[in-house]
Amino acid sequence: MNDPDRAVQIYRSLTEVPARFGPSVAAIGNFDGVHRGHQEILGGLVREARSTGARSIAVTFDPHPEHFLRPQTAPKLLTPGDEKIRLLAATGIDAILVIPFDKSFSSLSAREFVSRVLVDLLGVKSVHEGSTFRFGRRAEAGVNELADFGKEFGFEVRVHGGVRVHGLDVSSSAVRNLVTAGDMKRARWMLARPFAVRSTQARGRGIGTRLLVPTVNLADYTGLLPAFGVYVTRLAVGANCFQAVTNVGNRPTFGEASFAVESHILDFEPVDLTADTPLELSFLLRLRPEIEWPSPDTLKAQIMKDVARARRYFRLQGVMRAEEPIGSDSL
Repeated sequence: MNDPDRAVQIYRSLTEVPARFGPSVAAIGNFDGVHRGHQEILGGLVREARSTGARSIAVTFDPHPEHFLRPQTAPKLLTPGDEKIRLLAATGIDAILVIPFDKSFSSLSAREFVSRVLVDLLGVKSVHEGSTFRFGRRAEAGVNELADFGKEFGFEVRVHGGVRVHGLDVSSSAVRNLVTAGDMKRARWMLARPFAVRSTQARGRGIGTRLLVPTVNLADYTGLLPAFGVYVTRLAVGANCFQAVTNVGNRPTFGEASFAVESHILDFEPVDLTADTPLELSFLLRLRPEIEWPSPDTLKAQIMKDVARARRYFRLQGVMRAEEPIGSDSL
């Protein structure tokens, strides 16, 4: 990652982009997950911009086009808006343009998008894209058409091939499928980091100004969550980071189902916590599916086994201070 103190310009509409913004080198996409494929494209973008003295900019959309066009079938997101911006900013780009995706914008033809946004507004000299990139009204154009526009309007198009990791093709949909299945190891391969959700403490649970018990429940979360089950996790509470075991599910052993993302902190110490304290929960390994146990006592015995396995995981992996992707998940 690049200098976290470096200022990244964020424009949340076309009208916020200053006049004479260019010359620029751009990439356009949804960037859900900001996975290794996205990182490959953005890395090439940044290198070219720095070598030519141009600005590097990522152009993305809010909401995700699928959520606007097909809300009933749109996938839950790996990285909701603010988290995506944070991850994009960490790639070293100079600026991010978040275009509100609405009826008016969705009706733009591919030519209008290129002419109005890329050429007139951003002054692009080069565009970096993946080979499957589509754009324009009803996704009418791809990289071949983009290259033709480049010849007409005077910019280069650099097409990046797909990224494979451990024999797997990296894509946002592939990461979503892995997370949905609870396969945190392969999801981490594709993301180059553990899958994580950012939220706050669930309200209505007696929140004070201190966290005095080693259990934290996440507030309702609209993004993608892993499959129901028990996971080895890492929980950041503000500036504090803890080892944890997390249950995602309905807690069926205690009667009426009640969905929760509940984390039990292993190396607990009291910390400041309010209803607005940011929490980041990183999923490292799935221990088992959620099970309805015959009694609270059998559940308690299983929890002790889960905790023992989690402690062994942390002892073997040494993940608490690691900033790079975790290695083997063997226990």
